[in-house]
Amino acid sequence: MPDTSNLARSLFSPLPARYDSLAEILSFHQNERWRLAAVNAIARGLANGEAGGARGGGGTAGGAGRGPLILDVASGTAGVAIEIARRTGGTVVGVDLTERMLRRGAANVAGSPVAGRIKLAVGQAERLPFADATFDGLAFSYLLRYVADPQATLTELARVVKPGGTMASLEFCVPGGPVWHPAWLAYTRLVLPVAGLVAGGPAWWRVGRFLGPSISGHYRRYPVGWTVRAWQQAGFTDLGARTMSLGGGLIMWGTRARD
Repeated sequence: MPDTSNLARSLFSPLPARYDSLAEILSFHQNERWRLAAVNAIARGLANGEAGGARGGGGTAGGAGRGPLILDVASGTAGVAIEIARRTGGTVVGVDLTERMLRRGAANVAGSPVAGRIKLAVGQAERLPFADATFDGLAFSYLLRYVADPQATLTELARVVKPGGTMASLEFCVPGGPVWHPAWLAYTRLVLPVAGLVAGGPAWWRVGRFLGPSISGHYRRYPVGWTVRAWQQAGFTDLGARTMSLGGGLIMWGTRARD
C-alpha cells in the first residue's frame, strides 16, 4: 500500500466534527461494544500483571503509586484512551497521525473526568518516539490496514511494551458464511457509502467507498491466522482472539514475552 500515512491523513482529516456520533450510527453501535471489549482485555492483562509482579521493581512506568502507563496507538478522538484511563486508573498516552482527530480528542478528554491522566500527541505507529519497554500496556484500533508492513509495525509496538505487559487491539473483520458474508458485502459496498453521504456529506461517502474493499483486501493479504503468527513473531505470548458482531469485529490480546 503506497504512502499509507498520507492516505490515512486524507481520509480522516475531514471527519472529526461528527466522527464519534457517525461511527456509532454507521456501525449500528457495534464500535462502542468492540472498544469496550478491547479495553476489557487491557484491564485484565494489567490486573494479571500486577498480581504476578509483571512490572517489577515495586513501581510502574507511570511512577510508584500512580498506576500503569498505557500507550493508545491510532487514538483518534481518544475514546479508547478515555475508557482505558477510567477502567485502569492509569495514565494513558495517545498517539495518532491526524492532528485534526487529535484536536477533537483533546476536547473529548478535557470534558472527561480522567482529563488529568491522558496526554495526546502526533505520532506514527511505525516509528514510535518512546524508549524500549516504556509502557505497561498498549492498545491500538483500526491500525493495521493503514501501515505498509503490519509485521514490522507489530514489532515496533512490541518494542515499547515492558516484558510481561499486555497489548490489545480492535480491528474490523470479514464475516463468513452463506448469509452474513453476502449481507456484509451488500452493506459495506452499497449501503454504507450512501448512508455516509446522507449523514455526513462527501467526506463520509469517500470513507464509505473505501472501507469495505480495504477490509477485504487486507484479509486477503493478511488472514487472521497470519495476524496471530505475526503477534507471536513480534514477541507476544498467551494470545487470544475474539470475533464479534457476527464476524464484523476482531479483538486480539497477548502478553509481551519476558526476556
